[in-house]
Amino acid sequence: MVLPTRYRERFIERSGGQLIVTVDRAGECLVLYPLTDWEPVERQIMALPAMDHQARLLQRLIVGHATDVPLDGHGRVLLTQELREFAGLQRQAMLLGQGNRCELWDEARWFERRDSWIKEKPDPAGRSAQLDLLSF
Repeated sequence: MVLPTRYRERFIERSGGQLIVTVDRAGECLVLYPLTDWEPVERQIMALPAMDHQARLLQRLIVGHATDVPLDGHGRVLLTQELREFAGLQRQAMLLGQGNRCELWDEARWFERRDSWIKEKPDPAGRSAQLDLLSF
């Protein structure tokens, strides 16, 4: 995969081109972090109580799949076969900036999920109170 210039420059600036790629807990995409942004995330996840079943699952999935991936001079990232299979990456992919990280989706899967999210009816009961604070 080749990282677009706008993301590549940010990743190089933030951590010298050293990336961490891991799985999304929902299992539909990969998440790319600059190393410096990944480290506090990893500490936070590993500080969760190991005797809590949900915490252990999160530790196994997110930290267990975390892979150091160097960004070469041409902006290429070599993903392991395991990570590609987990995300269902085929020929075309979508890279979505998400603040201090990016999500990498199989293009067909992304459009399918995006379209289903757009069609979802909002459920006020399932909404976080923090969302009520947002204003666009």
